[in-house]
Amino acid sequence: MADGSVMSQVAEYGVVPVIAIDSVDAAIPLADALLEGGLPVIEVTFRTAAAVDAIRRIASERPKLVVGAGTVLTSENLEAAKAAGAQFAVAPGLNPQIVEQAQKMDLPFVPGIATPSDIERSLSLGCKLLKFFPAGALGGPVMLKALSAPYKHTGVRFMPTGGVNTENLESYVKISTVAAVGGTWVAKTDDLNAGKWDEIRARCHAATQMVKKARG
Repeated sequence: MADGSVMSQVAEYGVVPVIAIDSVDAAIPLADALLEGGLPVIEVTFRTAAAVDAIRRIASERPKLVVGAGTVLTSENLEAAKAAGAQFAVAPGLNPQIVEQAQKMDLPFVPGIATPSDIERSLSLGCKLLKFFPAGALGGPVMLKALSAPYKHTGVRFMPTGGVNTENLESYVKISTVAAVGGTWVAKTDDLNAGKWDEIRARCHAATQMVKKARG
């Protein structure tokens, strides 16, 4: 699960902007900033009331952008994300019922993990792309590298999120099991509310260049 063509595409970009959108009006300008910045992927978190409508607008009006739903905690979240046009979904934790529902819906799903036991439970459910969260608080790149070692042979890959920034991005991306990082620094809610599209474009460009450098 979650290792299909959409997630392979996400892995090529190396960074997934994780966004909390307060106003649907910001959805398309944001999408354009990401596209123009060379980072055509977004994870819209279900932390705001505007999330579903934002996903729907982006999926409908900017089909070149790979759009996912984040903070998917419930069956209702999952159904709403799929109906709105989300191409993948992400959760901060591991809920077997949600994983199984996503599989039945054929929606790539990335559950969150923090421990070896979480990884093993995820693998038993058929999930091989996992969100390492909260990455920074759990020990960052050093911890993820150590956590990866016993499971690398299984083909498992990680999407560290939480505390990832321009200072440690390369350290994460250089880890062979990291498919992509989740980054809230690319476009914060305040940036969206202030319409700082040029700054967001610049951050996207900088992030893609750092990924290319780290991957050699």
